[in-house]
Amino acid sequence: MDVQKDLSPDHKDPRPNVTKEESRTSQDRVVFLCSIAVLISLLTVVVAKLLVLLINFVTNLVFLHHFSVADATPSQALSPLWFVLAPPLGGLIVGFLARYGSAAIRGHGIPEAMEQVLTNCSRIPPRVTILKPLSSAIAIGTGGPFGAEGPIIATGGALGSLLGQILRTTGSERKVLLAAGAASGMTAIFGTPISAVVLAIELLLFEFRSRSLAPIALACAVAAGARSLLFHSGPVFAMPNVQVPSKEALIAYLVIGAVIGLVAVVVTKLVYAIEDIFERLPIHWMWWPAIGGVAVGLIGLASPSTLGVGYDNIVSLLGGKIVGGALVLLTFTKLASWLIALGSGTSGGTLAPLFTIGGGIGALLGLTFQTYVPAVGTDIRLCALVGMAAMFTGASRAMLTSVIFAFEATLQPVGIFPLLGSCTIAYLVSLTMMRNTIMTEKIVRRGVVVPSDYEADYLSRQLVASCGVKAVTCINDTDLIGKVRTETSFSHGSKGHHGYPVINSEGRLAGVITRKEIFDPLVPNEATAGSLIKQLPIRAFDDNTLREAADLMVRCNVGRLPVVSQQHPDIVIGIITRSDLLQAHTSRIAEEEEAGRHIRIRKSINFRPKGNREC
Repeated sequence: MDVQKDLSPDHKDPRPNVTKEESRTSQDRVVFLCSIAVLISLLTVVVAKLLVLLINFVTNLVFLHHFSVADATPSQALSPLWFVLAPPLGGLIVGFLARYGSAAIRGHGIPEAMEQVLTNCSRIPPRVTILKPLSSAIAIGTGGPFGAEGPIIATGGALGSLLGQILRTTGSERKVLLAAGAASGMTAIFGTPISAVVLAIELLLFEFRSRSLAPIALACAVAAGARSLLFHSGPVFAMPNVQVPSKEALIAYLVIGAVIGLVAVVVTKLVYAIEDIFERLPIHWMWWPAIGGVAVGLIGLASPSTLGVGYDNIVSLLGGKIVGGALVLLTFTKLASWLIALGSGTSGGTLAPLFTIGGGIGALLGLTFQTYVPAVGTDIRLCALVGMAAMFTGASRAMLTSVIFAFEATLQPVGIFPLLGSCTIAYLVSLTMMRNTIMTEKIVRRGVVVPSDYEADYLSRQLVASCGVKAVTCINDTDLIGKVRTETSFSHGSKGHHGYPVINSEGRLAGVITRKEIFDPLVPNEATAGSLIKQLPIRAFDDNTLREAADLMVRCNVGRLPVVSQQHPDIVIGIITRSDLLQAHTSRIAEEEEAGRHIRIRKSINFRPKGNREC
């Protein structure tokens, strides 16, 4: 916003002008953020690879008893006894790291990152960058039923936040860097750059601006390229090609989306119900992961495939290789194991378990259709894909992320239509039946308001000229205060503002004085209006937006701004006040009411907002 002031040659305004030069600076900052985002992306891909190797190392050491970083799964254990012993041991170590390292490593990462964005200007403690992947590698390597994606998303976000703090960026810029790191982490693990960008929009940015998206998109593109050097190429969840579904099958997939949307609601509520049970335990939370590990181990003894990352289970589901009793066992034991482990507060991800559970239920529903309504022609593999995406949609409401991810992870274009329809249905079911999501419930309980709709700022769509160009009472700088008091004593409330521009003999703006200053009993009648001016004039141009005017009021701690034009920046043509900013919303409310929107007004808010520290 252009803010110009009358400056004498001997006096410089300590506040920076927001002019065309600042616009250029803003563009330069975007380029700067893009370059830092590329660095974060490369670091995150390396960290992702190290995390995978560390998980493999722990798995080989605990279950196979040798030093190796080769791919391994807990189900290959030399002795079934380790199915029971390893998860509690891992939980004990994670609890110790959380208690004496950082409690922020607990949970699956994305809600914690969201909370830092919303309440702490995107500042994540540096130690989380090390402790989160370490604790996750231990938890997963010892059989925890989690995916590696949640921890690396959280670690990438922590890397972005850390670099943002070192480089002294603003809170808004740190948010972009945090989101760039998180999206790079998702890209590094899954090779899905487009869905990673959409995930950042839906769950971390809480805005849709090209200057924010550019660094994230570039970071994901670089991460996708770097991933091909460190990980295998091709779709992460490869599946056989499927046939184009018939109209009857499309309807069946919509039904599957609705059912799984309902299941997602139940699963989300169970996660926090189990967490509440742990909260009521009469022991310190440090021990909860070990207790959860006992349950995980016992379930793993009955179904070893539930232990560990489980990406191979997802591939098998999408290939139609798991059917019958094995499908039922995997789906519901994985659900039970993951619910207890996550509720205990250990460190791990949610995406892979949700995909496994959703894919399993989708496959079961597909088998049901094939058995009882064979004419529909459903494909069990496509049912698993639909179930996988619909489960994540219903639990997180990240609808576009789910659709695009399922396509990128499998490269099955035939699935686009079933995915889009089923995920939309699952989203609507979740929206109707559940107030918060699996990502937001925890932080909402702490009194944090999580935005869900990203609309264009109404004040950014209105110009100052729409309400600020109007008749205004100006005072000459040579006028005596006694005379001013007499002439303006009637103006309390009647002129719509309590501040008065002061002009010099040439009619140019010299400053602003308030009614409170005019009627200050310590100011003598013989004083001039010009002598009461305490700071250089701060003004708004008629072609500025109301958002720019509001921000300027906040930055300069004033309640009104004289309005001028670009052609005559020293001639007052109006004034804009805080009341005008509120009044501007009248037309917005009228539009909403005219459109038939029912606005529910909460009469009281019983929590104190967090995160009001200066960024």
